[in-house]
Amino acid sequence: MSRATAPHRHARTEARRSRRALAVVLVVVLLVAAGGLGAAWWFQRSLDGNIERIGDPFAEIPAGSSPEVEAETEAVNLLVLGSDSRISAGDPSQWKAGAQRTDAIMLVHLPANRKSAQVVSIPRDSWVDVPGHGEAKINAAFSYGGPALMIQTVQELTGVKIDHFVVTDFESFTSMTDALDGVRIRVPEDIGDGKQVFFSKGVHMMSGEEALKYTRQRHGLANGDFGRVQRQQNWMRAILAKVNNNRNDVGMMTEFFTTVSRSVAADDGFTIDRMRNLYMSARGLSTNDVDFMTAPYSGTGRSDDGQSIVVLDRERFDPLMTAIAKDEAGSYVKEHTDDLEVLPATVK
Repeated sequence: MSRATAPHRHARTEARRSRRALAVVLVVVLLVAAGGLGAAWWFQRSLDGNIERIGDPFAEIPAGSSPEVEAETEAVNLLVLGSDSRISAGDPSQWKAGAQRTDAIMLVHLPANRKSAQVVSIPRDSWVDVPGHGEAKINAAFSYGGPALMIQTVQELTGVKIDHFVVTDFESFTSMTDALDGVRIRVPEDIGDGKQVFFSKGVHMMSGEEALKYTRQRHGLANGDFGRVQRQQNWMRAILAKVNNNRNDVGMMTEFFTTVSRSVAADDGFTIDRMRNLYMSARGLSTNDVDFMTAPYSGTGRSDDGQSIVVLDRERFDPLMTAIAKDEAGSYVKEHTDDLEVLPATVK
């Protein structure tokens, strides 16, 4: 049980988390914006060798099994985590409970019609039921039982079947941004944190370090840390736009996707062939077709044992997840934009 209060800032560790939350867009980039790699098959093979493999976490889920390979016309759901490290340097047998944590959790939905994509950020402090462990923050599932328990927790929370699982690390954040020669981000008004971070009104071509400061800024933002989540998603949207606009620049794309592939660990079934097939089926998508949103929440609060938590708004959360499970998310988001935490066109 928990007690909800008005939204507030989690001050102590959020500056570190924001950096870690950024790289979760990598899978979306790989699926939506990899058009320039279609002819460079040899390069795609080299990328596959860079991706760490974590085995088959689906086989460890009770009464579960590995997902069948999806047809090009079927919906696909990815669970993407941002962690402080990938899975034990490629050796999942070395997993130790409590040794890894996740600071970003995203559900990525690619509908069967491939006309849109939905990316839902689930706050890491969301208070949920973790199978076999009772109520806890959702990111505790990753610490308690690794990828398998994390997948099981999200599936039981949302009712959405997960097809692939990806973990990213974050040391490469600035180099990914710099591989694109920076990203263009609009700041709607002068804003500073009262200390060292200040951004003037206007359009900025941000380097990796500048984008890092932009996403780590906490003071002065609407809704505190929830406002920073929107800045993180705004950066993701800027990355997608930059890749879409430069997909024919072979040198830039080579450097960028090499950096991306070295930052990813995935289940054995999510091969580069699988990524390529998904891209080919979704190659008509543009940046504007990707809906970024935060899972509906009613505020923050305290659990009965005193933990600071995020309280999900199940009256809004459950219908959204049902729409994703039924592959009706595209139309649902359009019809309920005002009721959801959808990323606006301009972010403060």
